[in-house]
Amino acid sequence: MSRLPKVFKVESFGDSGIDTNWFNSLSENKECTPIVMAIPPEFEGPGGTYSPEDLYALSLLNCYLATFKVIAAKSKLEFKSIHGTSLLSVDKNNGNLLWMARAEMSIVLKGVDRPERAMNLLEKTKAHCMIINSVNTEIIFHFSIAP
Repeated sequence: MSRLPKVFKVESFGDSGIDTNWFNSLSENKECTPIVMAIPPEFEGPGGTYSPEDLYALSLLNCYLATFKVIAAKSKLEFKSIHGTSLLSVDKNNGNLLWMARAEMSIVLKGVDRPERAMNLLEKTKAHCMIINSVNTEIIFHFSIAP
């Protein structure tokens, strides 16, 4: 692994108002397509694009997928594809504050050459995902291996 710490810089910009979108981008890479954001209808916004809650769920899911891909490659596990979904539940905590209470993630691995080894690596990945290790959200995993 290369040297730590790693630093990632992003930025957001937008106009005032609950009904207006805002934009997110990588500070150092102006060629990257900005991500359009909106307050979701569940919180009285217009919706129609990504919300912070969507990006949170995607962050958990994509960290898991990226970590699995690295672990599988280093373990020489061959597979055709990986597909994941994440169902995020926002609720109130014991202090009556809104928080990301639970994420239920389903991971489907297809075209695996060694199914038992693949299942072991899916389990192993849970402990090595840095974003999942950094949050208090309860994470529930469902794994399956398909032909």
